Amino acid sequence: MPLSIGNAPCSWGVEFADDPRNPDWQQVLDDAAAAGYGGLELGPIGYMPEDPAVLRRNLAERRLSLIGGVVFRPFHDPAKWDEVQAASRRTCQALSAHGAKHLVLIDSIAARRAPTAGRAAEAERMSETDWRAFIDRIRSVARMGAEEYGLSVALHAHAAGYMEFEDELERALGEIDVELLSVCLDTGHCVYAGFDPVDFYRRHADRVSYIHFKDVDPDVKARVVEERIGFYDACAQGLFCTLGQGAVDFEAMRDALTEKGFDGWATVEQDCDPAGDTAPLADAKANLTYLRSIGLAA
Repeated sequence: MPLSIGNAPCSWGVEFADDPRNPDWQQVLDDAAAAGYGGLELGPIGYMPEDPAVLRRNLAERRLSLIGGVVFRPFHDPAKWDEVQAASRRTCQALSAHGAKHLVLIDSIAARRAPTAGRAAEAERMSETDWRAFIDRIRSVARMGAEEYGLSVALHAHAAGYMEFEDELERALGEIDVELLSVCLDTGHCVYAGFDPVDFYRRHADRVSYIHFKDVDPDVKARVVEERIGFYDACAQGLFCTLGQGAVDFEAMRDALTEKGFDGWATVEQDCDPAGDTAPLADAKANLTYLRSIGLAA
């Protein structure tokens, strides 16, 4: 059951639009097309051109579709709510202009959770009052995306944010209507947080609308969790390896997706240091080759 496979600017180290180390956006498009992908995520809003005509022409020249985009912002911080809303609306507008479908919501890294990334038993948890406000903010952006822009909105658990661990994701799904919010299942972040993406998918297949394929080097993971190394430093140290070389069981994932009839996009993500000793084009090619070898990509 080959899937439609895309890639994302984070595989070229693009995490923040204003990072001076970022590669040129046209280079990312060139590389994604050269590696054989049919689609690409938007990346952080402001990285790709927000003039629809400019981006549309550049995508068409490379035969790429825009798949979706991520709002990676501090949903946990009420003082940053205006920032979150503004970035969310700009992202929705950009996706809508290109017919992209997937809006992914991620609570960004929180200073108080960063030292316990990957350590569910030790991590600070929100009070009930803070949790309710946090969920209300996620629900509000989900409603914006779904009702105002017709997007498929998905929640993504991410290391070092307040939506990281399995119980947090399960609770959020129980508190936000299915019509508003689904799941973007990230195989790598599941493993980093200590839960099995295949098991989670089997239990929640009807709620998973989009997938990020990411693999985790188990030796690097063990070391960075033990030494409490920050997420981006862990990425620079090779936390996310090429697909099939790490802890994620992609063949079991394939079997589960086939069994449950998943039919949609899956996007490769191999977060890296934009200034590090990396080879994004070679990795992008290797990742697609691996997915083809196990029948997950045509």
